[in-house]
Amino acid sequence: MKSPQRLSRVAGLLYLVLALGTGFAQAVRTGIIVPGDASATANGIRDSAALFRLSFVADLVGFTFFLFTAMALYLLLQHVNKLVAAAMVTLVAVSVAITSLDLVFQLTALSIATSPGYAHAFGAGGSDSLVMLFADLHNSGAIISSMFFALWLLPLGYLVIESGYFPRVLGVLLAIGCFAYLVDLFLHFLAPDVSTAIQPLYIPTQAVGEVSFMLWLIFMGANVPRLATGVPAAA
Repeated sequence: MKSPQRLSRVAGLLYLVLALGTGFAQAVRTGIIVPGDASATANGIRDSAALFRLSFVADLVGFTFFLFTAMALYLLLQHVNKLVAAAMVTLVAVSVAITSLDLVFQLTALSIATSPGYAHAFGAGGSDSLVMLFADLHNSGAIISSMFFALWLLPLGYLVIESGYFPRVLGVLLAIGCFAYLVDLFLHFLAPDVSTAIQPLYIPTQAVGEVSFMLWLIFMGANVPRLATGVPAAA
């Protein structure tokens, strides 16, 4: 079995791949998709088809590494509570499954935008509207999957707090991030105007715990208490 120090750094690097892959994909979509403007969105996808396709692959790779991250963290933190650690991995697996399936909508939007047959069948305006529809479906699916992405942070935060490997404040920040994601999720569907207005407030709240924890994993690793003999207590 790998040492906690090594496992923590592996988990941190896996987490980094997740962040870079999904962050790149989201940045591409944000630059191409114009909410409420079907024509601009379809033209943007057509003009940047290769980049849009690359964002699909980046998301797919990122979500796969998300599952690997949870598995590494399970090995690192299972000594605290195996049931809670298993719940963490289960929530991640559900999130990955939903989000991966949701990518079908992005691929469909790309296919419609770049295939002349749809414009011939539905007209240019109808084809562009279909592109916008599937882009919106993908966005809604991503928001729904954030329910489980949010919830995995709660058991993770508990495990971090109780593990003794990390500063407890990191676990608290992860738990706060969980509730920030959940507030964002429900406000998006129940009060979208309010959600947009307070977005600058809750985005940093969502990110600070995850980014801090990821960087700690990579650069500091697990602080394993040592016995008087100098042997790590986790041994």
